[in-house]
Amino acid sequence: MNVFVEFERRIRDAVSAAQTTGDLPENLDLSKISTEPPREESHGDIATNAAMILAKPAKKSPREIAEKLAALLEKSKDVLEVNVAGPGFINIKLADQFWLNVIREVLSAGRSFGSNSLGQGEKINVEYVSVNPTGPLHVGHCRGAIFGDALANLLEFAGYGVVREYYFNDAGSQIDALARSIHWRLREALGENLGEMPDGLYPGEYLKPLAESLARDNGADLAAKTENEWLPVLRSAGVGAMMELIKDDLALLGIHHDVFFSELSLHGGKDSEIKRTIDVLNQKGLIYEGVLPPPKGQLSEDWEAREQTLFKATEFGDDIDRPLMKSNGDYTYFAADVAYFKNKFDRGFDQMIYVLGADHSGYVKRLEAIGKAISGGKAQAVVRICQLVKLFRGGVPVKMSKRAGNFITMRDVVEEVGSDSVRFMMLYRKNDAPLDFDFVKVTEQSRDNPVFYVQYAHARICSVLRKASESFGEAQLADEFLRAAALDLLSDEAERLLMRKIATFPRVIESAARAHEPHRLAFFLYEVASAFHSLWNKGKELPHLRFIDEEKGDITMARLALIRATAHVIASGLTILGVEASEEMR
Repeated sequence: MNVFVEFERRIRDAVSAAQTTGDLPENLDLSKISTEPPREESHGDIATNAAMILAKPAKKSPREIAEKLAALLEKSKDVLEVNVAGPGFINIKLADQFWLNVIREVLSAGRSFGSNSLGQGEKINVEYVSVNPTGPLHVGHCRGAIFGDALANLLEFAGYGVVREYYFNDAGSQIDALARSIHWRLREALGENLGEMPDGLYPGEYLKPLAESLARDNGADLAAKTENEWLPVLRSAGVGAMMELIKDDLALLGIHHDVFFSELSLHGGKDSEIKRTIDVLNQKGLIYEGVLPPPKGQLSEDWEAREQTLFKATEFGDDIDRPLMKSNGDYTYFAADVAYFKNKFDRGFDQMIYVLGADHSGYVKRLEAIGKAISGGKAQAVVRICQLVKLFRGGVPVKMSKRAGNFITMRDVVEEVGSDSVRFMMLYRKNDAPLDFDFVKVTEQSRDNPVFYVQYAHARICSVLRKASESFGEAQLADEFLRAAALDLLSDEAERLLMRKIATFPRVIESAARAHEPHRLAFFLYEVASAFHSLWNKGKELPHLRFIDEEKGDITMARLALIRATAHVIASGLTILGVEASEEMR
């Protein structure tokens, strides 16, 4: 149950009751009424802007409306008191029994607590990573990969039908460069002394194993062929090998896609998907032959006007119209983007989310324009940008990787600090803000390291439960028994704070899913861990607050129920983020 959604419903019921008695007029717009935690905990548990929203259309003062609604809400079940603050804000304090029932609900639902039907099965395609298959993933790709994966998990938990997709560009000139790089390494493997690799090729050592394998199998035959003969062979071999390398890299982070979509498949033949898509746009009157103005900042004498086939992107909010075909008749990269969106739309997706790197921020308007033009407003293209990651070691920038040639590989980072640290820290900042990743800080065992702090909270709870099972028996600690515990014995403010924090989990899930912001969940887990650790430390100082007291079975079971519910919420949240809920930490 989402506490805030539940009380938004009760507030609407109160408005309806006030309308029945004539205290409020009919036909009021209630869509902007919201409920949220008060800015200060001392003000209560729930705050609403209902009176402020309704004042103008009802032609009454906010204070007058607030006092009427407050009187009605005080009659509501589980409400302890309602106060009107300032010009008309309504603050609601809930009875203790309400929070106790939430703990029982968590123990009933287990790790599914917080999941909901917000998405109502809406089909969403989340495309992320989508790196050109020319080499291993680098640390910049890492952030988008983790963000996209966590977002897909989050949306699925919130009731959406999610497909995780990887779009790989196997049709462009960079694949020719890959093939030529492999050919260079192949000749090296056959014993030729070639000197330094030419500019424009991929210098990393990751191509050597493939080249050596090709050299053993049919190297002499390939070396004897002309470029026109060996180029398609090495293109295919290179793309296949690089995609396997990329999949292996992603597997280190627990990332697996449902669909791997080839750009080359959009091109094939005279009746290609790109051509069919352009025909559709032409039928809609969205294509014309024209000349684009020179790029901003480029001198006119350096630019040559060429007539191209253009898409009327400006009619759908883009800055300029976009070329679909060059003057020589070749399709542009943008043409493939349009055909790819249409392919997704034809597969029945209602929303297409593109997770892109900072260098693709200019794609936002053009992709949104594609979505509107192709679907006629029936489907939406949504772009989420992941900003750059800077690597440090104790505050000192980290140097490049020799294996990769000119960048730091994702594998290097994961193998040094572990998947959990990488995933959590990449999500512990909003995706469109730059991120500093320090190898030293993410391995510290302290409160300043969020992933350790959260995992340690779960491990501590598991340790307490293992110890309790020695005294009370494992069967007595099953969720169905703990639900029957005398939770009303939990009276300390630290215990109540932890309860209230747990109860907000469904709201965090809904708000994070709506906003496409999994970092909200990472922040929430840190807050839950902090509330739990505070309770733990209080018990060390005050023996009567310890979790286990063998002479007081009732209060012990109540506290074990609370921390078991806490463990369920932490484990559920960590699973969505793709991080292990550790049961032991050394």
